Amino acid sequence: MSQVLEKYLPEMAVTPCLELIKQFGVHLKIVNKRVTRHGDYRRLPNGQHLITMNATSNKYQFLITLIHEIAHLVAFEKYGRRIKPHGVEWKQTFINLMVPFIRPEVFPSKLLPVIANHFRNPKASSSTDTNLAVALKQYDAVQHKENSYVFELPMGSVFRIYNGKIFKKGKKRTKRYECLEVATGRMYLFQPNAEVEVLKD
Repeated sequence: MSQVLEKYLPEMAVTPCLELIKQFGVHLKIVNKRVTRHGDYRRLPNGQHLITMNATSNKYQFLITLIHEIAHLVAFEKYGRRIKPHGVEWKQTFINLMVPFIRPEVFPSKLLPVIANHFRNPKASSSTDTNLAVALKQYDAVQHKENSYVFELPMGSVFRIYNGKIFKKGKKRTKRYECLEVATGRMYLFQPNAEVEVLKD
């Protein structure tokens, strides 16, 4: 297992993560990248704890996601199944599990302040924290130079997303952007850090 984890985690995080996996009886499954999520936790009918993680070249994203999912397991075991999945119990558990990793031996010094800020009040997904998501993207082994973030685009820009659908950027609503799907005229909300391919006129 440690050889597998070495592929996906920062070197100094491998042993402590392996200890958490053993301590909480986690069955870890690494799958091909899913666009909609980085990972998930499920308790199987036989009582086994299954955590499914996206295979990714970004070791820092993988670490945060793994601890996020272990926090679900620990919070449910400690507080019961009726708690909110990303409520106060989960947040406090996630913070407690993550704090030992927030140090320069694990994360690059440029990332540490952004991560520390995120863990003052962690969100349901690291992707919804634009500052963290953009900072983490800098450490992807494969950089998609042709892509842009929605927040960078001028109003009215036309762009394509991963599934081929084409949208036109509209105004900002609180935190997300209204974008019109060109083919159907339906309005969708996009996270500021959604990666898209800009279409030239």
